[in-house]
Amino acid sequence: MTPSLPASSAPSITARLEGVRSRIADACRVAGRDPASVTLTAVSKTQPPAAIDAILAAGQQVFGENRVQEAQGRWTARRPGLPGLELRLIGPLQTNKAAEALALFDVIETLDREKLARALATAAEASGMTPRVLVQVNTGAEPQKAGVPVDGVEGLIARARDLGLIVEGLMCIPPVEADPGPHFDLLAELARRNGLAVLSMGMSGDFEAAVARGATHVRVGSALFGERIGL
Repeated sequence: MTPSLPASSAPSITARLEGVRSRIADACRVAGRDPASVTLTAVSKTQPPAAIDAILAAGQQVFGENRVQEAQGRWTARRPGLPGLELRLIGPLQTNKAAEALALFDVIETLDREKLARALATAAEASGMTPRVLVQVNTGAEPQKAGVPVDGVEGLIARARDLGLIVEGLMCIPPVEADPGPHFDLLAELARRNGLAVLSMGMSGDFEAAVARGATHVRVGSALFGERIGL
């Protein structure tokens, strides 16, 4: 009997990537959308070098990371040889890491408070860079989860814009046990009210539902890489 391939092997990851792309395209067709309107963000946190190399070789260029320091170790050396690479911070950001995050990431998806907006603006002024950000919304009002409350979204967007940040859109992570559909609908409505085009919503278990409700970016980890062995 032939042993099964490790989850991080190149053939496995290539097949998974093709499968996820196909599912996104199918969801777009059902929703009457152009598949090119949805960007797949590969969630590369905790992944070993072999898995990253395999998915890069398969053509994936957009990646999401949860922690600044971990992402620095994974991408700093690789980045000069990857001109098409886009890195998106999808985990909570401490204000004292704002400058480091700005130097590494193309987009910060987790702006959730004015203090962080000010820290990013200060780092931008010092570096001459203009941060592209998404506002993370706590659509489920979960006390343990990052994200601005729904009733604070418009105020934070306005303040971030006043500080010179480029607010491109909104991001959310629905409660684990909840139907994600109403949360995706809420995020889409908040984006519409504020004239925002980018909606980062949907993960491995629900990205097709997110696409049906207007997601422009879906964040997919385990459906691409499999479950990490030994974790």
